[in-house]
Amino acid sequence: MKEEMAEYLPLSQTEDSEKQTCSNSSPIVIKSRKKGGLITMPFIIANEALESVASYGLLPNMTFYLMRDYRMDVTTTQNLLFFWSAATNFLPIVGAVVADSYLGRFLTIGLGSIFSFLGTVVLWLTAMIPKARPPPCNQSGQACKSTTTSQYMILVFSFLLMSIGAGGIRSSSLAFGANQLDKGDNNPNKHRMLESFFTWYYTSSIASVLIALTGIVYLQDRLGWKIGFGVPAILMFLSALFFYLASPFYIKPKVRSNVFASFIQVIVVACKNRKLRYPSHNSTYHHKNDSGPTEKLRFLNKACIIKRPEDVKPNGVAANPWNLCTVEQVEELKAFIRVMPLCSTGIIISINMSQSSFPLLQAQSMDRHLTKGFEIPAGSFGMFLMIALTLWVFLYDQVMLPLASKIKGRPVHLKPIVRMGIGIFVSCMSMVVSGIIEYVRRIKAINQGLMNNSQGLVEMSALWLIIPNCLNGIAEAFSSIGSTEFYYSELPRSMSSIASALLGLGMAVASLLASVILSAVDKYTKGEGTESWVSSNINMGHYEYYYWLLAVLTAFNLIYFVACCSQYGPSVDVDITKKMMELSDDDD
Repeated sequence: MKEEMAEYLPLSQTEDSEKQTCSNSSPIVIKSRKKGGLITMPFIIANEALESVASYGLLPNMTFYLMRDYRMDVTTTQNLLFFWSAATNFLPIVGAVVADSYLGRFLTIGLGSIFSFLGTVVLWLTAMIPKARPPPCNQSGQACKSTTTSQYMILVFSFLLMSIGAGGIRSSSLAFGANQLDKGDNNPNKHRMLESFFTWYYTSSIASVLIALTGIVYLQDRLGWKIGFGVPAILMFLSALFFYLASPFYIKPKVRSNVFASFIQVIVVACKNRKLRYPSHNSTYHHKNDSGPTEKLRFLNKACIIKRPEDVKPNGVAANPWNLCTVEQVEELKAFIRVMPLCSTGIIISINMSQSSFPLLQAQSMDRHLTKGFEIPAGSFGMFLMIALTLWVFLYDQVMLPLASKIKGRPVHLKPIVRMGIGIFVSCMSMVVSGIIEYVRRIKAINQGLMNNSQGLVEMSALWLIIPNCLNGIAEAFSSIGSTEFYYSELPRSMSSIASALLGLGMAVASLLASVILSAVDKYTKGEGTESWVSSNINMGHYEYYYWLLAVLTAFNLIYFVACCSQYGPSVDVDITKKMMELSDDDD
């Protein structure tokens, strides 16, 4: 019995096997239980999945909540959602730096869970407390009261808390899970266990988004905001609880150095040494593996020139890292700079994907019935994007590539950079199709006399919206997966954390640029007595023009992508799962 109990004690209490003497004085060895392993996986996956259900479940119908209860126009609503999305996508990068350099992954995820829970509670309170939002409009003809500064700040505060929480959880959850598996070199099941974890992790992520876009949205539509916001708050409480329950069993990796600080050091030292001449021999450079720096971005090479012998300690470490860097540090910064132009080409896809308010208003104005007794909630049409993404990935990996390989008689595999280009093209087609569907919808609305009635139902099936959603899903499958694999293949192993954060960085920048584009369109397309293209009255506006504008920008972005590819040169391929395994090994 004591042996069984000792297996579940924290490692700090059982690191050395304890010996106890029974009545016959014979020693009994109580084996300690190794930390980590498969027992921790349900807790880590549940933490991430419940956070995703809670956060993604709030987004689809948030447009209705802001427009109806806070009486914001569609431009203000979408801009606020853009800023929320930008913060949610950018803060995981901050979270990764904090986790790797200061707090560690366990504490970062734990604090993130608490912040997310507090954010959902504050948002739930805005629905529960009448004074937390503007009062309902009366019927006496008086003007409706607008949102006060304090009411607006409470709402923004809830968004900020949830974004901080998402930054803590999403920045470290995948890598923290990889840390828990047995990484011993003699373990024959090491790679298989990691592959299984990655599969379950991504499967749970997709499943949680689908649950959010169906179950949570349905609760909000049928039972109102009090229940619709209360359930995500409960889920976030369970997310934090499950994560902390397994605290004694986690492997908690030590804090590592900050790669961004390394980048700053290279730039500072290169500027200090700007007057130095380039040496003719590699021995004059400070390096770890006897290799000299490359000739690309040659100015940065001055950061690793050894000026005096005393700049290097006997153990080969720089005496002052702000006066001398290694060749490896310089090459890491060069690799980061080289991939940034191609990284920027994915921003336009994220802009197209972030247009949440307009498809929602379109779906709300169309016939959403599947049968006479059931209609799809307007906020649930985003699930078709996830379904298309999942199906396309399965067909691509399990059907198309094996079939093409069989026909060609050799393994066929599209390079990540090719998939990125296909994703941009499909995203452009999605915007074109969205504009065509909106053009037809608006014509029907005008013919039905609904020009001044944005609440009227157009005699057109909302199922047409499945087409652009599916195209967006296919574009996401090509672009996001291709981009992630490209970053992992082109950046050094030591920069794997940055590789995983670059996609989120692009989405954060995209949200800010999307806000700029939307505000400019609203400002410059509004005339005297005429509504802007993005009017809150969907029938008075011209959403089709807005979609086609995005299609044109995406087409120019495709040309820019081709130019970046020609300048970048040949790229390499790598198995992303293998790269993640190497990352988990680096954390030992």
